[in-house]
Amino acid sequence: MSAKPEIVVIGNGMVGHRFLESLAQNETAEFNLTVFCEEPRVAYDRVHLSEFFTGRSAEELSMVEPGYYDTHNVKVLIGEKAETIDRQAKTVISNKGTQLKYDKLVLATGSFPFVPPIPGHERDNCFVYRTIEDLEAIRAASNGAKVGAVIGGGLLGLEAAKALKDLGLSTHVIEFAPRLMAVQVDDGGGAMLRHKIEELGVQVHTGKNTQAIEDGEHHRHKLTFADGDEIETDVLLFSAGIRPQDQLARDCELEVGERGGIVINDFCQTSDPDIYAIGECALWGGRIFGLVAPGYKMAQTAADHIASIEGSNFTGADMSTKLKLMGVDVASIGDAHGNTPNSKVYTYVDGTQDVYKKIVVNEANNRLLGAVLVGDASDYGNLLQLTLNDIPLPEFPDALILPQRDGSGITGLGVEALPDGAQICSCNDVTKGALCQAVSDGATTLAELKDCTKAGTSCGGCNALVGQVLNAELEKMGLEVCTDICEHFPYTRQELYHLVRFDKIKTFYELLEKHGKGRGCDICKPAVASILASCWNDYVLEPRHAGLQDTNDRYLGNMQKNGTYSIVPRVAGGEITPEKLIVLGEVAKKYKLYTKITGG
Repeated sequence: MSAKPEIVVIGNGMVGHRFLESLAQNETAEFNLTVFCEEPRVAYDRVHLSEFFTGRSAEELSMVEPGYYDTHNVKVLIGEKAETIDRQAKTVISNKGTQLKYDKLVLATGSFPFVPPIPGHERDNCFVYRTIEDLEAIRAASNGAKVGAVIGGGLLGLEAAKALKDLGLSTHVIEFAPRLMAVQVDDGGGAMLRHKIEELGVQVHTGKNTQAIEDGEHHRHKLTFADGDEIETDVLLFSAGIRPQDQLARDCELEVGERGGIVINDFCQTSDPDIYAIGECALWGGRIFGLVAPGYKMAQTAADHIASIEGSNFTGADMSTKLKLMGVDVASIGDAHGNTPNSKVYTYVDGTQDVYKKIVVNEANNRLLGAVLVGDASDYGNLLQLTLNDIPLPEFPDALILPQRDGSGITGLGVEALPDGAQICSCNDVTKGALCQAVSDGATTLAELKDCTKAGTSCGGCNALVGQVLNAELEKMGLEVCTDICEHFPYTRQELYHLVRFDKIKTFYELLEKHGKGRGCDICKPAVASILASCWNDYVLEPRHAGLQDTNDRYLGNMQKNGTYSIVPRVAGGEITPEKLIVLGEVAKKYKLYTKITGG
C-alpha cells in the first residue's frame, strides 16, 4: 500500500485555511497535511478585523472550530516560519529547524503592508494595520493618546481610521490621491464619501505628499507635507497598499513578476509544477487579486488539481466590492470609471439623503458595464448580476438608479431573471442554481440556506440577494415566505402598527408581553419606537421610549467607548442665522472644542 502524499502549506491565513478545508473534506483522496503558521494563532477573519476594537475577541474572529484540524488530520506548526525551500530535495525548513518533505507544496504567504520610505517612518507609535498583534499594539498605544492619523485613504486605510475613531481618538486620514478610494470610486463618489466621513468627525486630507515624520510640539509626531502643511498626531498608522509576500519564491528561483507576485497558471501551479501559489502572493495574468473571494477560488482550484478533480481552474475574478466604511455604504462594480470606449454614464445624486449613484453602460445602451454607489448600496446585488451575466437593460437604463416613485421595482430585473449559473456569493462561489437546489432539498429558512451552502457566511455582502432567491423559490413552491420583522415578533411592521393601534399599546414592553417573546433586539426596538411615535405622537426620546434607540440617537451624539463624544449640529440646507452661528461659536470657545464647518 503506497504512502499518503505529503502536502505542505506555507501560510495559515484565510486563503490557506480555505485550501486546507477544501482538501481535508475531499472524500476521494487522502493526504498528510501540514501547515506552517507564522502567527501565534490559527486562521482568523481579517475581513472583519476592525470589529476587534468594538468588542469581538480573537477567539470570536477565529475561522477554525476547536478540534477541526485534529479531526481532519491537519498538523499545524504554530509560530513557525518557513525560511528555506529546497526544490531539488523537495523539502521545507523552518526558523525552528523543522524540516519537512513534500510531494506538493502550496504557498499561501499572502502579502505585507507597504510602508512608504518617509523619513521617520520607523519611530515609536507608528504601526501597520494587518494582524491581531498589530491591533493589540495600536490599542496599547492609544491609551493616553488624543490624536490618531492614517496614511492611506483606500479600503484598508478607512478601516484603520474607523479603528482609531473607535478608540476615541480625533482621527485624520491622509491620502496622496485627489480623492478617497481612488481605485474603486470616481470623483463624484469620492466627494460624497469624503462629505459623509467628515460628518462623522474624521478629518480628511487628500492630495497630500508626506515628506517627513518628526517630533511634534503638542503631540508625539509631526507630519510635514510637500505643500508646507503640517499635522500632529500621537498614533500613526500606515495603510498605503500591499505587496505580495514572494521572498521564499524568489529565494528558490520560482518565476516572479517584474513588480512582484509568484507567477501561476490556470491551475495555480508555479513554474515548478509541484509548487502552487494562492491568494495575494500569486500573480495570474499579470495581476494580483487583493480580495478574499479570488483567493478562495484559487484555493479551491489548487485543491481540486492536487486531488485530480477535473473541471476546476482559475480564469481571473471579478473585483467588484461592497462594504460599509465607518457606517457608510460603498460599492464599486466592473468598469466603475467608464474606461470602456464609447461607454455612457448615468448619474443620480440625492443631496438631502447624501446618496451618489452612477452606472456605466455600453454604446448600445443595453448592457451594464460598471457602477459606483455611495450612501446607499442596496442596488449592489442586482447591478452586479446585470453586469456579470450580461443581462439586457430596460429601455431607460437610468431607471436602475432613480427612485421608484410608486414603490415598485423594475419589471423583469429581479432574481427570477438570473440564470442558474449566476454567482450569488463570490466569496464561496455559490450559484443561484445551488441555492435553488438547497431550498428544494429542504433549506427553507435563511439560516438553513446559509448553513448548507455557505453563501453569505464570509463578508456577508450577498445576504440580501440570498434572501431574495430564497423567497422567490418559496413562492414558487407555494410555501409561506417569512416577513416577520425579527425573531421576537411573528408579525410584519405593518401588522405591528395595527396591533398597537387596536390594542392601544403605549410601550414597547407592553407590546412584547402581549404579542412577542424574548427581550427584543436592535431591529424591533427602534422600529416599535417609531410606530409608537406615529400612533400616539409621542416624542421618541422621552424617558419611556429613549432606551429603544441606539446610544448615538439617544444622546444625539457620536459616543465613544472612553466616554468622549462628538456632535454634528445639522444645518438644514446650509442656511443659518448669524445669532445661531454665534451660539455655536460661543459653545465651542467655552469648552475649547475642535470645530469644523463641512459641506462647502
